[in-house]
Order: sequence, then structure tokens, then C-alpha cells
Amino acid sequence: MASRVLVILLLSLTLAFAEPLRRRGAVQVIKQVKEKGPYLGVIAAYPPEEIAFFASKAFKPDPNHPFVELSGRLYRVGKVFDKKVIFVRCGFGMLNAAAVTQQMIDVFDVIGILHFGIAGSANDSISYGDVTIPKQFVQTGLWDWLKPNGTLGSSDFAHLDFGDFGVPKGNNLLGRVGYSSEEFFSVNGKPNLAERLIWAKVTSQWLHLASNLEGIELERCVNSSFCLTRSPKLVSGVNGTSADIYVDNEAYAHFLFQEFQVTSVDMESFPIVMTSLSNGISVIVIRGISDLAGKTGEQDIDTFEDLAATNAVTVLLRLLSMLPSSSLSSSSSLHHHI
Repeated sequence: MASRVLVILLLSLTLAFAEPLRRRGAVQVIKQVKEKGPYLGVIAAYPPEEIAFFASKAFKPDPNHPFVELSGRLYRVGKVFDKKVIFVRCGFGMLNAAAVTQQMIDVFDVIGILHFGIAGSANDSISYGDVTIPKQFVQTGLWDWLKPNGTLGSSDFAHLDFGDFGVPKGNNLLGRVGYSSEEFFSVNGKPNLAERLIWAKVTSQWLHLASNLEGIELERCVNSSFCLTRSPKLVSGVNGTSADIYVDNEAYAHFLFQEFQVTSVDMESFPIVMTSLSNGISVIVIRGISDLAGKTGEQDIDTFEDLAATNAVTVLLRLLSMLPSSSLSSSSSLHHHI
């Protein structure tokens, strides 16, 4: 019995010491990786996006420190062309996106963020396989959910009445939703004083550079037996929206387009842009269209997600190749709509 207790005690002590040793080892690796910076941060959210990025074979891992494991995620360290890059897949949703962006900025010497992935389209002129580079994003998931004819809050900048979508139109017990603006804190603002943020804008210099890519040749074939009847296109300078809502409803997608004039609909871009701006970091977003956000008769998202991810990566890599080294030595100025 005594020997069994001794074994359990030794195992407990081993485990207790192992975690601090592991943490110290990770801190040392992070320090060594950081000293090799500065880096561009590349963030994806969804496994097909990560697969498409590495399938391009443009990423060359750092032979000494190919990755850092941090908070359950792998930050992969290497180069794309002549640019030092740290890649991570953040996972679905606004919280994951914001947390990973802030962690990447805090832990590594990151001076710019490039976010890419797939998205739905609320714009009838943008379809499967197309790629968008929005100029700005609005948060459409911060709601004041009110009773019918409830009074909108002072921070609400738009609203949706559920009764407008009844047949016939009329009051609905679900009432109305007021879209509320974010509180924006920034390194360039006064400490602990929030500004009102509706539209989070990407870095204008990077957007201008990306606009030169319009006309780039994109893949139109899903596989050897199924191709689109048209060539996908790149469109920059549109609006995008993010929320912790997967939009698969034609009426709501139509509302988003009419109310906010948004094209791309996703779940991560706004917090990545907002977090980057809060830290004074350059940022841009590239989204390939995988679905039509619930439009009647559309094909399942699984049909086009790989094509959309591949085309987004094609644009990402071309933009990375064009970024001048001089633009990586200074952080962006803040551009946001109050």
C-alpha cells in the first residue's frame, strides 16, 4: 500500500513540474522566433482555407522553429516568397478571431495582418468562386432585441422589424432588432475612452495595391468534371459584414444588402480588422465566395468551398508578392468611421 501511494505521489510531482518546464520551453522558443521578426500575420478560420494555403506550397517553414504551440493553436513560422510570415487558423466566430489576432500581435513581432477565407455573398452580382477585398466591415451581430415598436437605443444605427417579413406584413411577437455600434479603444486614442465604431476600414495603402490585381486569373473548375460557365472575378472596394451568425436565409441576406450595401458575409473579418486597428497594425481581408447566403436554388456550400478557398489563396499570394518591404517597417494609421 505504501509503495502504491509513493508511486502516485511521484507521478503527481512529475506532472506538476512538467507543465512549468513546458511553459518555460515555449517562452524560450517564442523569444527566439520573435527575435527573427518582424512578421506578417496570416490568419485563416476554417480547415479548407488552411488546406488551400499549404497546398499552394508557397509557405516555406522556418527550419529551426517551424511552429509555436500556444493556447491550443499552432502558429506556423516561415516565409512566403521573401516575406517572413506567421500563419494561424483561429477557428470559427468573432471571439476566436479577435482573441487570436490580439495574441498574435502581443506575442510575436507582427506588423501587419492578412486575413483570408471563404464567405457568403449578399450581392447578386457576386457569385461562386469570385473573390472580394472589402474596404470596410460592419458588425451586424451586436443587437438590441426589442419588443414590437420598441424604442431604439442611442447607439443603434440601423434596425430590422420582423413584422416586415410576414405575409402579410404586420406586427410580430419577435419585435425588432436595433443594430448597435461597437466601442472602439485604440493605441492612438485616449486611454480608457471608447469611440463609437460602425465601419472598420482596412489599410488604404494595401487596398490600393490590391485593386491592381483586378483581372487576375482565378480557377473556375471545382474538379475535372465540373467547372463554372464563367471565369470568377476579383472585386475590391466593396463592403463586408461579420457576425456570429451563419447566414443561410435569402430574406435576411437581401436585408443586409439593402440596409448596409454589403457584399461579403462572414463570421471573423470585422473583429480581425477592429483588433488590428486598435493596435495600429496594417490589415487587409480577402474572401472567396463559397455560397449565396441562402438564395433560393443555390448549391450547397460544400460544393464550392474548396474553389473559393483556392481562389482566395491565389489573391493572397499575389498580394504578398507585391507588398514592398518598405511598407512592412511602419504601422498603419487608423482609418475608421465614427
